[in-house]
Amino acid sequence: MSIKYLHTMVRVKDLEKSMAFYKLLGLEETRRMDNEKARFSLIFLAPPGQPECPVELTYNWDGDEALPSDSRHFGHLAYEVDDIYATCAHLAANGVVINRPPRDGHMAFVRSPDNISIELLQKGERLAPAEPWASAENIGHW
Repeated sequence: MSIKYLHTMVRVKDLEKSMAFYKLLGLEETRRMDNEKARFSLIFLAPPGQPECPVELTYNWDGDEALPSDSRHFGHLAYEVDDIYATCAHLAANGVVINRPPRDGHMAFVRSPDNISIELLQKGERLAPAEPWASAENIGHW
C-alpha cells in the first residue's frame, strides 16, 4: 500500500483577508476552482516551487457561521523559513500578531485571519537569540 500527501484544507470566512495573510507568508496561488452551483471556491496556495505542498482554502460564498471561534482542534500548518527573525518582522510590520515569538531563534507561531495556527521553523541551525524577539512574551494562544 502506498500513500501520497495531497493537501491540507482550511475553511475561511473572509477570502480576501485570508489570501492576503497566506501571501504574506510567501505562498502563491497554484490553482482555483469556483463552483457556482454549490457556491464555493477552492483556492490552492503553495510555497514557490513546491506545488505539491499546498494548503487548500475553502470559501463558502454565502458565509460559514459553523466555523469554530478557536481552531486549535485543527492543529497547525508548519512552514520552514530562511530567516525566522526577518519573517516575523515582515509579518509584524503587516499587522500579524506573533503569538509565540522566536525567542529561541528556531520556532514561532502566528494565526491566520481564520484562527488557524501557523508554525514557522528556522531552516537549518537555530539563529542566535536576538532582540526584540529574545525577550518578547507570548500573546494569546498559539
